[in-house]
Amino acid sequence: MELTLLGTGAPDGLPRPECPCAACAVACGARSRAATALLIDDALLLDLTPGAVFAAARAGRSLTGVRQVLLTHPHDGPAVELPPGLPPAGRVPDGRVLTLISGHRVRAVPMDAPGTGYEVTAPEGTRLLYLPPGAAPAGLADPVAEPYDMVVGDVTGRPDAVARLRAVGAIGPATEIVAVHLDHDAPPGAELDRRLAAAGARAVPDGTTLGVGEYRAGPGVPRRTLVTGGARSGKSVEAERRLETFPEVVYVATGGGREGDAEWAARVGLHRERRPAAWRTEETCELVELLESDGPPLLIDCLSLWLTDAMDRVGAWDDAAWADGGEDALRKRTAALVRAVRGTRRTVVAVTNETGSGVVPATAAGRRFRDELGRLNAAFADECEQVLLVVAGQALTLRG
Repeated sequence: MELTLLGTGAPDGLPRPECPCAACAVACGARSRAATALLIDDALLLDLTPGAVFAAARAGRSLTGVRQVLLTHPHDGPAVELPPGLPPAGRVPDGRVLTLISGHRVRAVPMDAPGTGYEVTAPEGTRLLYLPPGAAPAGLADPVAEPYDMVVGDVTGRPDAVARLRAVGAIGPATEIVAVHLDHDAPPGAELDRRLAAAGARAVPDGTTLGVGEYRAGPGVPRRTLVTGGARSGKSVEAERRLETFPEVVYVATGGGREGDAEWAARVGLHRERRPAAWRTEETCELVELLESDGPPLLIDCLSLWLTDAMDRVGAWDDAAWADGGEDALRKRTAALVRAVRGTRRTVVAVTNETGSGVVPATAAGRRFRDELGRLNAAFADECEQVLLVVAGQALTLRG
């Protein structure tokens, strides 16, 4: 089965008409995207968009052989004129199966938002799932018999759709995930590629033709990632984004609870509200045990609070205790953590803080913490395939 993406943008396209935002300002030339439309084997057109005939011509295709035009979502803009020679556009009721004269079988998949998804099976048996903008499959509970060869959908707008499909086995290790319906809320350029790669997905330019079911090396998803940055830089949000397409994640809160501290409780509450409901939370500083065990991905937030606990345990805040064995004890604890990171088989995203770039701490204990956190960050980063620095909400790749 051959798929040509006549467009890969949101329903209004990218840039949006008359939009002055920064993302739209740079979405020109090769970065511009027409509304998403898929041409399958020159016989089936999924979503009729303005300029479809010209988009097909630019991609070296023709719409003259199209036998069926199906729509996935309500069209709120001006009416789209049906090009001469194309059959009328329509939508298939949820659950209904349509067999085309070309031999393709199309099943309408119910969504959790207005719209219809389509599962397309080619005569040779390859399978494609196409999802409308802002929607995810509804009613997924039982494992599927086999994964799709390709899933095309709104990865940036609905990452949970990918997580749901992974949870039931509809997306497997060999499934190619292509992001479409890209809007101005998605980051441009290399940042988009990096964020999609964390989900095992990729974006392609308008006019790209892909062979469904053909072997293609997928984006490399790093097993270990360290996200560092200053206070309120957006590092926790960035870390959470990297795991939002996984069906199960263990969120490791190293700060625990603080009885009677309303401000701390508010911070914890904001983090919980942001996280998917399927994620499980563990409040612990016993990171070595988690890293050495098998299980779903870990999101550790954060190493600086882990270090605070480790320094508490060895009495590192007291000069005399530090000199009398505290330093050696802390070194052993951090070395054990670094060894566990090196040997872990789990996907890990860890958050830490950058200190030492501003005012020098006024106390010896404060300077000790700054120095030890710098050493821990450097040692932990050495064991990670990817290291990100978040500044003003922007993630800069230091490694990977």
